[in-house]
Amino acid sequence: MSKQSKAKRDKRKKLQPKRPINRLNAQQPVQNHAVLTNEEGQVVAAIGLQGTEWLLAIGGQTMGNADNPVPMLAMLKHLSNVQEKEGRKVTLEYSTQLQQLIDDLAADEGKTADEYLSQLVSEFEGVEGEEGEEGDDADTAAEDAPAAEPAAEDAEATPAASDDKPQA
Repeated sequence: MSKQSKAKRDKRKKLQPKRPINRLNAQQPVQNHAVLTNEEGQVVAAIGLQGTEWLLAIGGQTMGNADNPVPMLAMLKHLSNVQEKEGRKVTLEYSTQLQQLIDDLAADEGKTADEYLSQLVSEFEGVEGEEGEEGDDADTAAEDAPAAEPAAEDAEATPAASDDKPQA
């Protein structure tokens, strides 16, 4: 190695352009694409794009993420409808990029964007209705269960009494 090799290497490093320091887990900024606000102008919920991932935030907390924001938008639209039924005034605004995505998906199914979004919203309303019905069924089942238990105990006791074998 020559005596000047360190000097040459240092000179070469000095002439190279500075590289940015890429940190692992560097936070990318979130771009809002849909915002649900109440009458005071406070953000109730939002959908944002961070890198290639869509995020759903409700009440300032990130609640979920997905590759497709349309179901999240349908959920916000459903939330908006529920709030309006309860007498609260809310507004849902979304970006042209999100609108274009809805238009493309609706065109694939041969529907308008409003029809497509309404169909997705109605699925949320259907799920909400089914949960209410299941809750009623669970209450009924809970009421019927205590009556069925004594009969089951009697059925178990009868074979045990007739057999001379020890029961486990």
